[in-house]
Amino acid sequence: MSRIGRLAIPVPKGVQVDMTDGQVTVQGPKGKLTHSLPAGIAVTRDSDVLRVARAGEGRQARALHGLTRKLIANMVQGVSGGFSRTLEINGVGYRADGRTNALYITVGYSHPIMYQLPAGVTAKVEKQTIVTLEGNDRQLLGEVAAGIRALRPPEPYKGKGIKYAQETIRRKAGKAAGAAGAS
Repeated sequence: MSRIGRLAIPVPKGVQVDMTDGQVTVQGPKGKLTHSLPAGIAVTRDSDVLRVARAGEGRQARALHGLTRKLIANMVQGVSGGFSRTLEINGVGYRADGRTNALYITVGYSHPIMYQLPAGVTAKVEKQTIVTLEGNDRQLLGEVAAGIRALRPPEPYKGKGIKYAQETIRRKAGKAAGAAGAS
């Protein structure tokens, strides 16, 4: 049995879970999320706990068991507390400016790039170099953060670019360091 799939999902107060027609809908103070259950996966509710079970022992069912449990757990956590992701912008003249539902990012191109934020994701810009993204859908938040990072990924020589706050960039020695060691 899946070690992740067999774990119970606690449902906090203020979160409503509705299971109808192969769909799980979770609603809470931070919004509403829906997920379609794959064939062979069932969700049951015992008072304030959700449990995910699989019908068979096939490879596909085993793979989807833990995945479905984690997706539903992320939905419950998202509508109750939400998720956040922090990006850091490093480089001379590199900065971000947040407006309504768009980010204007200047990262060394001839023009600032306007990144349109999807519904459900908000951005706060601190000190022009730190962008905090918040939302209730973990997958969407990760995709937005990866999309922003892809505009100018950090380079290994000077570390310039957009990186996740917890990410460490492995630095490389430049040409001068390589030539000095050769003699």
